[in-house]
Amino acid sequence: MLRKNPTGHMPQVSETAFIDPTAIICGKVIIQDNVFIGPYAVIRADEVNEYGDMEAIIIKRDTNIQDGVVIHSKAGAAVTIGERSSIAHRSIIHGPSEVSDDVFIGFNSVVFNAVIGKGCVIRHNCVIDGLDLPENFHVPPMTNIGSDFDLNSISKVPPEYSAFSESVVSANHTLVQGYRRIANEL
Repeated sequence: MLRKNPTGHMPQVSETAFIDPTAIICGKVIIQDNVFIGPYAVIRADEVNEYGDMEAIIIKRDTNIQDGVVIHSKAGAAVTIGERSSIAHRSIIHGPSEVSDDVFIGFNSVVFNAVIGKGCVIRHNCVIDGLDLPENFHVPPMTNIGSDFDLNSISKVPPEYSAFSESVVSANHTLVQGYRRIANEL
């Protein structure tokens, strides 16, 4: 469901994207080409800053936002999800935040007030809060990273995890095409 926020902004959605009918997309949200938004996802850009302004939530092309994901932002701050990225089931991305291109964020993970570098893999049940991750980092399952975390203890992404991320993007790109095709049958 696409809906207006209290300041009057409506989502802008590419004709080549697929949004599940159970998802809620509210306000100043921009969804680019070939994006998949899964069941029960909520993407909500409706809070303003002290001047009454807000930045957009941008989901870039060929990205998938899976079932039950929540993307929101505090006080109108920007949230950007890069190209070919995967935000897995029930994750939360809360702005201000940026997820770069080719990133995989695993099930039930939370990102807040951080920039996630290109090619990072964040496994399931992780929290990234207030610390930016450089490119190609692998965050092991159930890791909590805060502002005082030693990033030197994190390894580069193993090749098999990057390949997995690419396969998820490919699978969801196929889902966009398939769901768009059957939506026209109804």
